Amino acid sequence: MNKLLKKFTADNHFIMADHPTDVRPDITEEEAIEGLKKVRKQIAKIQDVIYAHNKYAVLICFQGMDTAGKDSLIREVFQKFNARGVVVHSFKTPTSKELQHDYLWRHAVALPEKGKFGVFNRTHYENVLVTRVHPEYLLNENIPGIDTVEDIPKDFWKTRYDQINAFEQHVVNNGTIVFKFFLHLSKDEQKNRLLRRLEQEKHNWKFSPGDLKERELWDQYMTCYQEAIQHTSKKHAPWHIIPSDNKAISRYLVAKIILEKLKKYKDIQYPEMPPEIEQHKAVYKRELKDNG
Repeated sequence: MNKLLKKFTADNHFIMADHPTDVRPDITEEEAIEGLKKVRKQIAKIQDVIYAHNKYAVLICFQGMDTAGKDSLIREVFQKFNARGVVVHSFKTPTSKELQHDYLWRHAVALPEKGKFGVFNRTHYENVLVTRVHPEYLLNENIPGIDTVEDIPKDFWKTRYDQINAFEQHVVNNGTIVFKFFLHLSKDEQKNRLLRRLEQEKHNWKFSPGDLKERELWDQYMTCYQEAIQHTSKKHAPWHIIPSDNKAISRYLVAKIILEKLKKYKDIQYPEMPPEIEQHKAVYKRELKDNG
């Protein structure tokens, strides 16, 4: 399994076409379903220790095209978590207040506290993906010197990659464990899932005509994803490319990667009882028993 997981970690030579969107029969759907049941329980136990240890935070980032399965993956992978220790943020179109700050501000203020897990459903990478495919959106940020799309400097996106790398390095240096997952979906499977949204009444609410307009820009999005991953998959915060044509398998792979990395942090332990309490523990026990 570890060899298989290494295949899904990107480096600065990442090429989208070299990574599969489906890894059956290497992993079957049945294996993934059973595997996830075990793995998510193990992660939940580690979550409890991280909460008590209170020195690390965990940030888990999900990116992917529409219908890639982000929402259901979050629901299934973190199903056994204690609600007090995990917060999910779904980043939509920036609000007027958020646009009064730099593009990383709303993500910085949503970072998890020590002892907690934070899940970003769409992330700070929207600022080098959606805004690159739709550069006119940048004008809403009111950046000095950029009044038209033509004003965007040639090195603008490289600068943003550097800023994002620095942001992630900063949070890692201060005790946040960062995971970044790209849910790699094929265009054919997206078509199937969009059709299901139209054909199945219980999923009708998920469909938006805007999904079809964005789908027409698929190749542009893939180019932007590839370049962003090439520039921002670093040792301290690597990108994991998750085959996502099968939801059960993608959920299992994400959970397995999280578990394997967290298990490497041997210093994460339940805190010991303070000596002044430890030495009087017998007295406290006797007091409780005597007082019913």
